[in-house]
Amino acid sequence: MIEFFFDCSSPWTYIAFRNIQPLAAALDEPISWRPVLVGGIFNTVNKGIYASREDMNAPKNRYMLKDVQDNAREYGLTLHFPPKVFPVNSVKAMRGCIWIAQDAAARAHYLPFIEATFAAYFTREEDISQDDVLAAICRSVGIDADAFLAGIAQADIKEQLKTNTDEAIRRGAFGAPTFFVGDDMYFGNDRLPLVRSAVLRRRAANR
Repeated sequence: MIEFFFDCSSPWTYIAFRNIQPLAAALDEPISWRPVLVGGIFNTVNKGIYASREDMNAPKNRYMLKDVQDNAREYGLTLHFPPKVFPVNSVKAMRGCIWIAQDAAARAHYLPFIEATFAAYFTREEDISQDDVLAAICRSVGIDADAFLAGIAQADIKEQLKTNTDEAIRRGAFGAPTFFVGDDMYFGNDRLPLVRSAVLRRRAANR
């Protein structure tokens, strides 16, 4: 099983979300979708990322922005960075991912909701921290918006997001996207070939 720790506020995670699915399908390997709050990870173990972003005109940051656009184009995505809401507070969206996975009526729309949330933020530049935006996303993929908004307010849903985030930190994560194959951790969309190799290596070891 491939564990995918993700947050819909991350452009690299959007690219990885698209790419992990065909990779896992080709390997016939299930994905365990693990919503986290990447801001919580940064605040705990990677606070330096905020200082590194203060000057986006620095050479490394200029290259980073080019790099993410190059990768998006390579994989058929158009990415925009909403100037008024980047980074965005994704806590409600990520709680929503947890609620949808647990709700019998909504569960079939899990991946379409994630895709639609990424697209709303990075393609249409919508503020996914807002209830009306999340409600519209729900309606677009066939999820009861009222049930969704009630669900993300539940204490157990809030706690599960915190638990997922804490687990990611405990296992060594420092951002998103983060993948695990067993105890082996891989960070970033560009590490997907290593994820593939890890799956094949574990299979060979278990024969």
